[in-house]
Amino acid sequence: MPASPLDSLHRDLGARFVDFGGWSMPVQYESVLDEHRAVREKIGVFDVSHLGRVRVSGAGSTDLLHRLFCNDITKIEEGRAQYTMLLNDSAGVVDDIIVWRIADEDYVVMPNGVNIDDVAGALSHRAPDGIRLTPNREETALLAVQGPAAPAVLEEVTGWRPRRFRVDTAEFAGASFPAAGTGYTGEPGGELMVPNDQAEGLTRALLEAGGAPAGLGARDLLRLEMGYPLWGQDLDEETSPLEADLAWVVDWDHDFVGKKSLRRQFRKGVEKTQVAFVMKSRRIPRTGYPLRAGDSVGTVTSGNLSPVLEKGIGLGYVSPSPVFHRYSQLDGDPDPPLEVEIRGEWERVTLASTPFIKRN
Repeated sequence: MPASPLDSLHRDLGARFVDFGGWSMPVQYESVLDEHRAVREKIGVFDVSHLGRVRVSGAGSTDLLHRLFCNDITKIEEGRAQYTMLLNDSAGVVDDIIVWRIADEDYVVMPNGVNIDDVAGALSHRAPDGIRLTPNREETALLAVQGPAAPAVLEEVTGWRPRRFRVDTAEFAGASFPAAGTGYTGEPGGELMVPNDQAEGLTRALLEAGGAPAGLGARDLLRLEMGYPLWGQDLDEETSPLEADLAWVVDWDHDFVGKKSLRRQFRKGVEKTQVAFVMKSRRIPRTGYPLRAGDSVGTVTSGNLSPVLEKGIGLGYVSPSPVFHRYSQLDGDPDPPLEVEIRGEWERVTLASTPFIKRN
């Protein structure tokens, strides 16, 4: 099983490991809750080297991404990042992706680790001659440095102060490498694509400057509080961006894979709808628990106890798409009521908007 370039450091720090996308990655160190708190209050340092990284460069790169992904890469300038998706012909989500636009015809495409072969294959299949596709996952580590103190610490250690969805250059130990003000926690900070030779030294420097090591368990809890979807749970190849309440990711003014099916769904209406909810008690909804709203039924796709709200929160889908009445805004008690089944008991929950918690 592949391991991160930082594997020995994680073991020195006492990490517990998990198979994540076929990679051995740290799920936690001492406590998921302590790591969550560090990110919300100060700064956490994540190793997310399992995520995909494909450099796409050369004449025609912009046109390739423009034709492939549902968001429009031409709408962002050099030095910007964009959240987008690769759809299949039925408008299902093959993967949700971050793209860094390094220069005019130079990009880093960052799929989920489990989907890198599908995304790289789609790029390769449609790439004309002259475009270079360079996998960078084996040559680099990917660090996510997140939290209120992250911008100041990153500037101190690397000379780079992250700006939201801006792509810049960071430096450490004589090496320069791309970095962007992106992340998966809702906190300030950024992600750095670091050459393997500098990865451990940079990570140690960030920890010595006040960063706390944080694993994928805390990252999953943090992203859920923000309502960010996880591919394989909240998104998959049978779920469209419209069903997932992610219509804002779709730019209709250009052609892309799956557009015809997605437009048909837009006209006819979705068959299922994502719902976000908060428990009225401290009971915890888990992935796979049944959901219902009147005649609409479905399942929880992500659920946990929010340390910030001190209540259970969840995302899920119900079908057919329910029509809720008697609420003046998205948050509240809908009619018909939304309910989740926990250990054989149906419990009413509060319909919520995302993010579940509000951050600056």
